[in-house]
Amino acid sequence: MSTVADRLKELGIELPPVPQPLAIYRPAVRTGNYVYISGQLPTVDGKMGVTGRLGAGVSIEDAKESARIAAINALAAANTLLGSLEGCRVIRTVGMVACAPEFTDHPQVVNGASELFRDVFGEERGIGVRLAYGIASLPLNSPVEVELLLEIS
Repeated sequence: MSTVADRLKELGIELPPVPQPLAIYRPAVRTGNYVYISGQLPTVDGKMGVTGRLGAGVSIEDAKESARIAAINALAAANTLLGSLEGCRVIRTVGMVACAPEFTDHPQVVNGASELFRDVFGEERGIGVRLAYGIASLPLNSPVEVELLLEIS
C-alpha cells in the first residue's frame, strides 16, 4: 500500500509553502483528531492565475483547475501543521464559486478539489461530505475558494 507522500509524487504534486493569510486567521488548526483548514485560494507562488466569475468570462475547465490548485494549498496547510498527511481522512470539503447569478454548475467546479483529494487519499479516505455553492465574489477576484476538514486516525 502506497503512502500519501508516494501518491503525491506519483501525481507529480509537490506541496508548496503555505500561502500567507490575507487577514487575521490561521491557515490550519488542530483540535483533537480534527484539522480545520481555512479557505484556500488557487495561488501559485503568491499569484492568482485565473480571475473572475463563472458565467461571466471564466470557464468551468479553468475554474475546476483553480479548485484543484486551491485543494493543493489546503493540503500544504495541513501538512505544514501536522508534518505529514499520513492517517488523514477527508471529512468535509466546502467549495465557494464566484459566479454570475444564472450560473448553476458549482458541483462541476468543486470536483477539481474532490478529485484531487480522492486521488491523493484514495476512495475510502479521500471522499467525504461536500458543499458547493455560488457567491458574488471572493478575495483577489478568485473564481474559487476551498475549505477542508480532515480527521486524523
